[in-house]
Amino acid sequence: MKLKHLILDVDGVLTTGQFLYTEEGKFAKVFGPHDNDGIKIISKFMKVHVITADKRGFGITKKRIDDMKLPLDLVPEADRKGWLEKNFNLKECAFMGDSLHDAEIFPSMGYSIAPASAFYPALEAADFVTKHRAGEGAVGEACLHIIKKFFSK
Repeated sequence: MKLKHLILDVDGVLTTGQFLYTEEGKFAKVFGPHDNDGIKIISKFMKVHVITADKRGFGITKKRIDDMKLPLDLVPEADRKGWLEKNFNLKECAFMGDSLHDAEIFPSMGYSIAPASAFYPALEAADFVTKHRAGEGAVGEACLHIIKKFFSK
């Protein structure tokens, strides 16, 4: 199998999954420092694409993903599988997610990854579960794992 794309969910994968609120609403998300290093390395082997379903926090996500110079799309969970099928050959994709919705998509992907802190259906359905938690190096770990498993022969 030849993987060509790494697709990353944002909340609960690139972030800790926590939303910080005041009375005015959502104002922050916690992104980890190590993930971007792994993404820079894996970008030499495959294209990286980021998706989020968080419409209200999209501006926060967009700022961080723009800083990382990655493409970002707003894709509701209910439409996620159809959107992925329309835009990618799923068997050529590694997908990293953390939710029940992501777990339902995992069997269709070429390779599926969940961070250690994912919701249990994602942990059970994933091909690989990281030792690191979301927002704490899980994506960086996943990138190094993919390189070793698929590109270091």
